[in-house]
Amino acid sequence: MWSSAHRRLGFRAAALGHHSLTWVHHLPPGGPRLFPASPWMPLEMSPFGCWGLPTALLALFCCPGSGEEFEVHMYPEQLVVEPGGSQLVNCSTSCANPNIGGLETTLTKTLNQSGPQWKQFLVSNIYQDTVVHCYFSCFGSQKLKSLNVSVFYPPKQMLLKIQPAWVAVGKSFTVECHVPDVKPLESLTLTLLRGKETLCNKTFTGEKNDTQGATATHKGMAHREDGRHNFSCHARLDLSSRGGAIFHQVSEPQMLKVYEPTPDNQMVVIISVVSVLLFLFVTSILLCFILGQHWRQRRMGAYGVQDA
Repeated sequence: MWSSAHRRLGFRAAALGHHSLTWVHHLPPGGPRLFPASPWMPLEMSPFGCWGLPTALLALFCCPGSGEEFEVHMYPEQLVVEPGGSQLVNCSTSCANPNIGGLETTLTKTLNQSGPQWKQFLVSNIYQDTVVHCYFSCFGSQKLKSLNVSVFYPPKQMLLKIQPAWVAVGKSFTVECHVPDVKPLESLTLTLLRGKETLCNKTFTGEKNDTQGATATHKGMAHREDGRHNFSCHARLDLSSRGGAIFHQVSEPQMLKVYEPTPDNQMVVIISVVSVLLFLFVTSILLCFILGQHWRQRRMGAYGVQDA
């Protein structure tokens, strides 16, 4: 027994100033060797030196297999809904046999369908922005994925106002567009139009995210051609960056009534008085001329009878 063991393992005492043991494990030819193949190989020639065995053990303990890695996924990755809306949310994992999984939320949830690696929930009664979490437990560890849920109010009512409704050429007027109950404001763009021409284009970047509404205003000077065009307002709510759609709304068109400016009232009075006086003067001259001619004809006629 000892000779057999002696053939497999050899040892010797180092003779260079210290006494240590070097164990040599004979491997088949051509196989990988972590330690000297020969019992007489010096310790300094070992690939790992005196740290060979501790290094090998450390590698085994600190580098376990990757089979315990798993991931958690959610679909959709972003969610926008109208107030009171509902949405299906899918939770899945790459773990082949998860211990437990589910959806954590303060909203009303109902398990719709499920499988070994996935669960589908119906989330309903959404009235405010919130976050829902999907979780799975596998190999004694737990991972979760979060989903941001945003409530939006599309632009449904468009209030367009032109002041004043009647304006003289060269005078100023104001076009105002107001959209109540719209959210989120940072995704809204209001455009004021005269016919197909853009008068004002306002994007509410960085505005407070509430439902108080949004307003765009344009001030201009009236021209004669303004009375031949319709004024309108276009709203665009872009939710594509939040996983939603793009909503459009256009107001009812309105026209601006433009007229030529009238002279000053005093000038109107003066012109009117002068016109009347001129008319009376001309009329009096004509009457005097007519009466004079008539009187002359009567006089000449009387003298002609006496001569006869």
